[in-house]
Amino acid sequence: MQKQVVELAGEPVGIAIRDGESLRFLAVKYHAMGVDGQVFPSLAAIKIALSQLPMRQRRSAA
Repeated sequence: MQKQVVELAGEPVGIAIRDGESLRFLAVKYHAMGVDGQVFPSLAAIKIALSQLPMRQRRSAA
């Protein structure tokens, strides 16, 4: 299983696991749960989704 740590504002918030041709995001921090379990085409797409979480969730990541 191939996995990669995903960071938001320099803090690890989850991991990306290869799911066929895509990546599945698994959150390890509460403020990233809004995208937990979702499938994305790239690591960049995961980071975009994380950046679009409601501000109250992202604030706790900073």
